[in-house]
Amino acid sequence: MKQVNWFDRKFDFTYQQNIFPSIIERLAGTVLRLEHKLAKISERKHTVKPDNGWSILEHIGHLSDLEPLWQIRLEEILSGKEFMSSADLQNTKTNEAGHNNKSFQQLITEFSALREQTLKMIESLNEEEIYRSSLHPRLKTPMRTMDLFLFVAEHDDHHLAKITELDRLIS
Repeated sequence: MKQVNWFDRKFDFTYQQNIFPSIIERLAGTVLRLEHKLAKISERKHTVKPDNGWSILEHIGHLSDLEPLWQIRLEEILSGKEFMSSADLQNTKTNEAGHNNKSFQQLITEFSALREQTLKMIESLNEEEIYRSSLHPRLKTPMRTMDLFLFVAEHDDHHLAKITELDRLIS
């Protein structure tokens, strides 16, 4: 089953319930899910790039490439900026990073360290801070701190699903 492209996704951030603790759990579990998933995938599949897309290692590296953006956006929301920083929609950093020249373990270690920084930043937020918002530059909609990290968790899951898709596609 092919999933919708990330930039075609629509998001609804109108819910009022505090689901932030569950979002934090999802974010904290991404590294473990990646490790579990990659333990089952043959290493020979890690760098294969079907249809000029990203390889499994590039999907993992991409998560690291974007983690600083999530941290910057959090700081922008908390400081009251009207707009969050834009992402590089061409994914230049990922395309030029040479993630296929790194080992899976190196990529996981890098991502884990960055994600731990993010988790430290968000675990101590109070309820008022998780409901603060700034405008998302591409979606043109207010995004609260809680929404931002639901978006991040969805982004993580999108790339985990892409890795599963690649594993099934590559024989």
